[in-house]
Amino acid sequence: MAKQPGVPIGRSADRNETVAAFRTRLEKAMDKVGVNQSGLARAIGVDRSTLSQLLSRSVDRLPRADTVASMAIALQVSTDWLLGLAEEPGQGAAILRESVEIARPDAIGGSDRLLEQWHTEAVGYKVRYVPSSLPDLLKSDRLLAFEYADYQAKSADDMKVTTENRLALSRNPEMEMEICCSWQALRSFAIGEGVWADFPRDDRLEQLEYMAALLRELYPRVRLFLFDGRRVYSIPYTVFGPKRAAVFLGQMYFVFNTREHIRTLTDHFDELVRAAKVQAHEMPGYVLSLKSACKDT
Repeated sequence: MAKQPGVPIGRSADRNETVAAFRTRLEKAMDKVGVNQSGLARAIGVDRSTLSQLLSRSVDRLPRADTVASMAIALQVSTDWLLGLAEEPGQGAAILRESVEIARPDAIGGSDRLLEQWHTEAVGYKVRYVPSSLPDLLKSDRLLAFEYADYQAKSADDMKVTTENRLALSRNPEMEMEICCSWQALRSFAIGEGVWADFPRDDRLEQLEYMAALLRELYPRVRLFLFDGRRVYSIPYTVFGPKRAAVFLGQMYFVFNTREHIRTLTDHFDELVRAAKVQAHEMPGYVLSLKSACKDT
C-alpha cells in the first residue's frame, strides 16, 4: 500500500492504541476513586453523553487537551499516565494543594456546615466513612438529643439539622457511601454499655428499628459493613472520593488533600471492608437481631 503524503505509516494503529490505553486507564482511575460517569462529567464540566462517548469502545476519539487535564486533576493522576505515556499514575500529577488543613468547630460555625459542603461536593464519588460511634446518618432524633445534650462543640439541634441534610443527600441517586464500624460498637449500644449506659432501653430498641429501616431503604447506595474490632482497628475518618479525607479528632478535623494521603486512607478503608464479618446486605436483619440484647440499665 502506498504511503499517503504527510501521514506516517502506522499512525492509525498508534492512535488506536492510544485511544484504547486512554479508555482503559480512565476506567481504572474512575474505579479507583469510586466516581461514576455523572460525577466525573460534573467535576470536569462536560456533558455526561460526551464522557459516555469517550468511554465507548465503538468510538475512536480522544478528548481535547484541556479535558484530559481536567480529568487528571479530578482523578489525581497525570495526563501522561492517562494517555499511556507513563507507567506510574502519579508521575507528573497536578496536585492543586499539597497541605494538611485543620478544620475546627468554631470555624465551621456551630453545626458541621463545612462537613455538609464536603459531602455535597462528593456526590458522584464514593464516600468512605468510619464513624466515631454509630453512623450519624442513621441516628434517631432521640439518640442525637441524648448524645449531644452536653456536647461542647455543637448542640443537639445543630446535629439534627446536619443529619437531616445528610439523610436527604443520601437519597440522591448519584450518592454512594460505604460505612465501616466494629460489630462490638453496635452490640455495646444495644446492651447499653459505656457512654450508652443512661440511654433507656425503649429508646435503644427504637434506634435499632430506625437504623434497620434506613439501611433497608438506602441500600445499595448506602452500605454498612461490620468488622471485628479485635482483629482490625480504625480511627474515625471520612474519604470524600478523590477530593479530600478528613480525620476526626473530637474537637477538630485533620483534612488531607494530597493524592498520597487520600489513597492511603482509601486503601485502609478497603481493608476494613474486606475484613467485614457482617456484609451490607445482611445489616437490616442483623441490627434487628440485636434487639434481644437490649436490657434495662
